[in-house]
Amino acid sequence: MSVSTSKYNEIIRLYDSKRLRIYHDKARIQQEVYSKVPRIKEIDDAISSLSVSTAKKLLLSKEASIHDLKEQIAALKSEKEALLHTYFPDSSLEPEYECIDCKDTGYIDNQRCHCFKRKIIEALYEQSNLKEILEKENFNTFNLRLYKSDTIDSATGLTPLANISHAIEAANDFINTFDAESKNLFIYGATGVGKTFLTNCIAKELMDNSNSVIYISAIKLFDILADNAFGRGSADISAQYDNIFNCDLLIIDDLGTETVNTFTSSQLFNCINERYLNHKSIIISTNLSLADIRETYSERVFSRITSNYTLLKIFGDDLRIKRALE
Repeated sequence: MSVSTSKYNEIIRLYDSKRLRIYHDKARIQQEVYSKVPRIKEIDDAISSLSVSTAKKLLLSKEASIHDLKEQIAALKSEKEALLHTYFPDSSLEPEYECIDCKDTGYIDNQRCHCFKRKIIEALYEQSNLKEILEKENFNTFNLRLYKSDTIDSATGLTPLANISHAIEAANDFINTFDAESKNLFIYGATGVGKTFLTNCIAKELMDNSNSVIYISAIKLFDILADNAFGRGSADISAQYDNIFNCDLLIIDDLGTETVNTFTSSQLFNCINERYLNHKSIIISTNLSLADIRETYSERVFSRITSNYTLLKIFGDDLRIKRALE
């Protein structure tokens, strides 16, 4: 899935509208040309008539006649070019295209034009819930200076800087192999150490490569799953529910902030298990430790995460406070 059906249909309608505009612009330009130089209309009519005759001769395999017809058509085209050059030397007889490469069709040699791909990416940003934040939070704005290099974590033997560098390396591997492999990330650590920032960096890179990403808080996720399960879903809820299971990458942020009960525990397992079975990737970020995951949810959830996710623990100072003091 690259983009939701409704968003894709919007893009198709946009290009249909562009093609219709180009059609009318060409008709208007042609009428202006005919009005100024009536001979050009006569030539176009003659070329059209001769083309039909050529097609008929081809069916009858009359090679000699075909050669004569082609010469007549070539002579008429040459005369038309001369008239256009004489009467319209400095004006463009082409419509004003928004994209000159595909002439607003959206395709070049049956391949999507870069303008069509850009529309897809814009739609992906719209449906991701991340459009504005990713302008500020991406790899270009990732500030490694916020992580200390002079303190060592006793559990890992790493400095915060070395640890986040390792996490960034793992994130880039996740991005670079995303289309070839189905992988998952479990990013955990204390509040403010950069977990969500890192997931946003990953999301931007993937969406810029036309992958669909849905970012959703744990609280919102379980609200949508509950509305769907208990028949409270509107058309919008239904679309969001489908996106949760069908997008290329689902980002669940702040797992553990929701009210946890047997329903949320079972729904979390169903969500991660369904996406696992369908080879759809998930990134989970949380303040909970792995021990908390086992205790808060279920052994099934813990087992699925520890066996099928790359575990990235982020540690260091609260970067929100650091940024505020800069």
